[in-house]
Amino acid sequence: MVQDEASKVKEIIEQDIWGSIKEFMNFGVSFGDGDKKIQITIGLLLLLSIALIITTFVLNWLRRLLTRKMEGDDKLKFFGVFKFTRYVIYVIVILLTMSAAGIDITLLLTASAALFVGLGLALQDLFQDIIGGIFIILDKSLHVGDIIELDGKVGKVFEIKLRTTRAITRDDKVIIIPNHHFISDIIYNYTQNHKMTREKVSVGVAYGSDVELVTKILEKIATTQKGILKNPKPFVLFDDFGDSALLFSLNFFLSDSYNDPRIKSEMRYRIDAEFRKNNVTIPFPQRDVHIFQKTPIQHSEVGKLDAGHES
Repeated sequence: MVQDEASKVKEIIEQDIWGSIKEFMNFGVSFGDGDKKIQITIGLLLLLSIALIITTFVLNWLRRLLTRKMEGDDKLKFFGVFKFTRYVIYVIVILLTMSAAGIDITLLLTASAALFVGLGLALQDLFQDIIGGIFIILDKSLHVGDIIELDGKVGKVFEIKLRTTRAITRDDKVIIIPNHHFISDIIYNYTQNHKMTREKVSVGVAYGSDVELVTKILEKIATTQKGILKNPKPFVLFDDFGDSALLFSLNFFLSDSYNDPRIKSEMRYRIDAEFRKNNVTIPFPQRDVHIFQKTPIQHSEVGKLDAGHES
């Protein structure tokens, strides 16, 4: 009796309960016929969900493990690359799970090959930006806070993403730079090696001016100007003999080249005031015109020309 009851319970579990579960799991929709048939069932969707949940857990654990000793800037860059890598891993997990469930994924790959080619051509700029972002992050050629110059615009980087980099200009405008520019264009990074940069203010004085006095005035202005580093010491160069002036440059060092236009403006005000006090002239461009003629113009000829114009 006990054995009969046990066999009945087993039969009920196998046929009724487990059979109902299998029937529920096999419920779904199918596409195609014969060998090309692809069936999407509730069981497959459940299996995909479990695989994605496990993958997400593993990826989050790896992210915490790899970034636990990273600094804030490097951690943000790693998150950008990790986000792109995570999507690729998700696609691979989905394909492997479907293959394990008995679905021929080569059919999916073949059917979507043309779509992938079209997307690749349409999104090639996007892929270039992503590759550029990965290079920026891996070789550390750019950091948040760096001062860069692109197409004559100077900006301070405040955000680096996988596809774009954002910088704020000196007039508080945001430049959004696609990352492929950093691998294909020439970009000046003022702070790649260190924060200190050398700047200069150029000025011309009239011929005949006391060059020693000009040099002393410029050096005095540099040593008393706020925002200029005392070490390395500022210096003056006699650059050239110009067409209309003696050309000088006042060279100095800054720890924040982002704000150098304001400092240069203050120095030009002071240079103009000191030159006026010491009677040093800043000339404007001059040109001498020489007229050479074999025979001089006669007064009578000039009169005839005037009479001809009046008539």
